[in-house]
Amino acid sequence: MSKKQDARDAGRAVLDIDHKARAAAEQKRGHLAVRFAGALSEVGDQPQARILCAGVLLLGLVRRDARMVGAGARMLVAHEVATAGKNAVKRRVDRRRPRSASDREDEKPRAGRSRDKEDSSFPSGHSAGAMAVASAYSAVYPEHRLPAMIGAGAVAVAQIPRCAHYPSDVGAGLAVGAVSSGAVSLGWRALRAMVARWA
Repeated sequence: MSKKQDARDAGRAVLDIDHKARAAAEQKRGHLAVRFAGALSEVGDQPQARILCAGVLLLGLVRRDARMVGAGARMLVAHEVATAGKNAVKRRVDRRRPRSASDREDEKPRAGRSRDKEDSSFPSGHSAGAMAVASAYSAVYPEHRLPAMIGAGAVAVAQIPRCAHYPSDVGAGLAVGAVSSGAVSLGWRALRAMVARWA
């Protein structure tokens, strides 16, 4: 079997998972627990995430806590890098959101430049932002890594039952967030090394 065929088979398997998840989510979308989880997950949206990052930074300044200031700054930069990354993909990929898809064809991602919010399912911005922020925070406070990652995971997974995203959108968003935070960590280390040489 060729690599192209393997890739096609893998793609079909992912789309099958997405289709089944959408079918299951449509039945539970109006449930109180789903609505509640969805409301809590809005902390991963851009304005709320920026407020969270700025809050950590401001609290660090008030407390004169350099470590906390650094965490807030890294969180904010990682979030902005992740936002730029997911926007770059969204501008090139059209995919109907689960809540608006009418058939399996709508569920497929395809090249396109639609500006309709309902065509911007891939990747999940909430997932990208939450992972970037949690990873950046964990880089400074590794002792809090587990709860930070659980929080980011909860924000991401909540997008599926509320029919905002497919599982593959969420996975792609988490990857964008992790890569963005990793890039910021590398840049941060390089900057600190440069400052240390000048000092």
